[in-house]
Amino acid sequence: MENVLESYGIAADGRDISKALMKALAERKEVTLLGGVFHTGPLMLPSGSRLEIAEDAVLQFIPDFSLYPPVFTRWEGVRCWAMHPCIYINEADDVTICGKGEINGSGKPWWDIVFDRRRLGVKEPQAEIEKYFASLNPDYRNQPGGGGGREYQFMRPPLIQIRSSSNVLIEGVRLTDSPFWTVHPLFSEHVTIRGIHIKNPAEAPNTDGIDIESSSYVEVLDCIVDVGDDGIALKSGSGPDGIRDNIPTRHVHVKGCIVRSAHGGAVIGSETAAEISDFIAEDCFFDGTDRGIRIKSRRTRGGLIHDAVFRRIRMKDNLCPFVINMYYRCGTSDMSLFSLDPQTVDDGTPKLYNITIEDCHAEGSRASAGMVVGLPESPLGNLVIRNSSFAVADHPDRPIDESDMYNGLPDPPSRGFRIRNAEVTIENLVIKSDSPELIIEDGVTIRKES
Repeated sequence: MENVLESYGIAADGRDISKALMKALAERKEVTLLGGVFHTGPLMLPSGSRLEIAEDAVLQFIPDFSLYPPVFTRWEGVRCWAMHPCIYINEADDVTICGKGEINGSGKPWWDIVFDRRRLGVKEPQAEIEKYFASLNPDYRNQPGGGGGREYQFMRPPLIQIRSSSNVLIEGVRLTDSPFWTVHPLFSEHVTIRGIHIKNPAEAPNTDGIDIESSSYVEVLDCIVDVGDDGIALKSGSGPDGIRDNIPTRHVHVKGCIVRSAHGGAVIGSETAAEISDFIAEDCFFDGTDRGIRIKSRRTRGGLIHDAVFRRIRMKDNLCPFVINMYYRCGTSDMSLFSLDPQTVDDGTPKLYNITIEDCHAEGSRASAGMVVGLPESPLGNLVIRNSSFAVADHPDRPIDESDMYNGLPDPPSRGFRIRNAEVTIENLVIKSDSPELIIEDGVTIRKES
């Protein structure tokens, strides 16, 4: 393979290899990067291609914003023009990224822009590149955002986006310092993500690990995810745009994964506009994540969420190990969305039912034991919690209201397990917290089985 690299002028010498590498993949289909740091701009991988990063190799993306031209895709659940992903698999079939080496997104210059905008409270495009994307997305002020900077149009690229593609395998590689979301299957099917290690700094903004959006038949197996936002998340579009697309996420299996530092371990939402169903997460460990099992949405986000199973999940030192939160606050300042009174049910009303928590155990929780809050006009239906335990730390050090990012809810009386607007069946549940351990609020139907 070394001769192949030489024949295409692919070398670890600091020059941009993107054009040479894409030419080699188009003509030879298989390329292995060996020995050294290979610098590149954005890449598009064709059907039938296999890119291997050997253990002694690093594929490092050049953080020159001008290299990443606009592509029409989804960004935080909304169709829009955004920056070209670092690695883009678009309308392709049978693509593999593998090896024991590293793919590095050089994220710091991207994150620094976001830190600067947040520090200054910027709400409008400032730099020329932001104004350019604003001109491409003229209706951006009327579209929902998730907190990543849509209001000022700094549309950072994901490290790997798999769009409208099938039969894709990502295996073994280390993915580091992503500018934005790290691995993003979108409008795709039959995707396997196996044995990868994702590492982004805990403070790096919106650097989710794996975001499975409007995609089906996806497996995430034996991965380690240590990131600055949600770990492994399922999404299906945001607001009217996602409702109009109506492309669900279905048949997703997560098994044997470890998630650290993230805002959530196994997550549904908050972009829930189309259906999310037939999800199993099992045999995972969520170590020091803010939340462990997490489902989040709110009014106007829409979507039907059902038939999700979480089993044999261990959680340790979380803020809150189990959250269902229909009062999720991020990405809006409209306080009317957080009323405690029933509102009109429409296409923007999230609907949840058939959620099972089985043989899940948490210890050392730092804010509360759990939080399940549906909407008064759309209560959670048929939540089953079986053979599980949730224990608060002996000396919890975080406020109860850090259990999840919510607005509009009253303060609970303890760090116990809070339930509101939900139909719940409980079988062999142990909660260790201050009194009351089980907090039953408005709109709750609860059945206890021995």
